[in-house]
Amino acid sequence: MRSLIAVFVLGGLAFADAPDAGRVVDSRAAERLEMVERYLVSEGIRDAATLQAMRTVPRHEFVPPNLSDAAYENRPLPIGLGQTISQPYIVAYQTEVVRPRTGMKILEVGTGSGYQAAVLSAAGARVFTVEIFAELESSARTRLERLGYRATVRHGDGNLGWPEEAPFDAIVVTAAASHVPPALLEQLRPGGRMVIPVGSMFGVQNLIQVEKDAEGTVRTRYLLPVAFVPMLSGLR
Repeated sequence: MRSLIAVFVLGGLAFADAPDAGRVVDSRAAERLEMVERYLVSEGIRDAATLQAMRTVPRHEFVPPNLSDAAYENRPLPIGLGQTISQPYIVAYQTEVVRPRTGMKILEVGTGSGYQAAVLSAAGARVFTVEIFAELESSARTRLERLGYRATVRHGDGNLGWPEEAPFDAIVVTAAASHVPPALLEQLRPGGRMVIPVGSMFGVQNLIQVEKDAEGTVRTRYLLPVAFVPMLSGLR
């Protein structure tokens, strides 16, 4: 949803597949294919499920209409309320880290416009996504339903996760937290993996991979520096 990391992009008549929506005419598929080859494959994204999802999810449906021409550029775009949709590279990178596969149950914290949730769904996952802004939660829910992506959307505080649906095979966080929220660690299944940006809005932020082994031991690994909007608390 929401990274501001700098890596830049450009994003034709074809068909695109949404997992549960059948086939829909998509005149911008060629731009999406170019985006994937030029900005994802060339930058090291290799996971087949991730790349296929990025080829099929119509990013232009997840940005404001006045920014549609920039939808396939490799940069974050504003979506209102001080939030952004992450640049395609970061969406693909976070997706690849958690290695989504058919049947996996994944929690996303920070729904935004719903783009990351759609990508995870297109990769075969059962997605549960939490958004702190009621306005964004409502619009993302409507958009995901219209486009046919299997994602359950909730208005809630992402710091608390989604305990009723836990445990999760993977967790993707799309806003920068000051630390890894304990509730998210608790809700990660043994053997699961989380990707989360940690740091302050005006200081250093790092994308971190968190793994919990079968015995419940947690290990973290720093992946790369990033710049996300801050993770908020309390419903908005």
